[in-house]
Amino acid sequence: MFRGYNMEQLLAMPFEDVLELLPSRARRTYLRGLNYEQQLVFDKLKGEVDGPVRTHRRDLPIIPQFVGKTVSIYNGHEFVDVEIKPEMIGCMLGEFAINRKAPQHSGPGVGATRSSKFMPLK
Repeated sequence: MFRGYNMEQLLAMPFEDVLELLPSRARRTYLRGLNYEQQLVFDKLKGEVDGPVRTHRRDLPIIPQFVGKTVSIYNGHEFVDVEIKPEMIGCMLGEFAINRKAPQHSGPGVGATRSSKFMPLK
């Protein structure tokens, strides 16, 4: 379900009617026109593909025709495989490939506190 429509209804709608249902950022992206790289990914995802579609484009909005496809989205370090689900319609591809990692803090170092200045080094 997306805005009161099931997947069969969304897939049967003309593209212009689907655009009216999308959030403003996604709608404006399609109305302004896709750039060359976005258009390549868009065409691959709309057609029949076998295996994941690899892309660096994180700013492509998800439309109903992409549901069920697998996309490998680059997060700056590696490609993250994402299967597109109906709940993702209207979101950008990059929202599902996190590009930041939470820091792994260790214990304080020598000299970090006043009492640790006099501890022997290992």
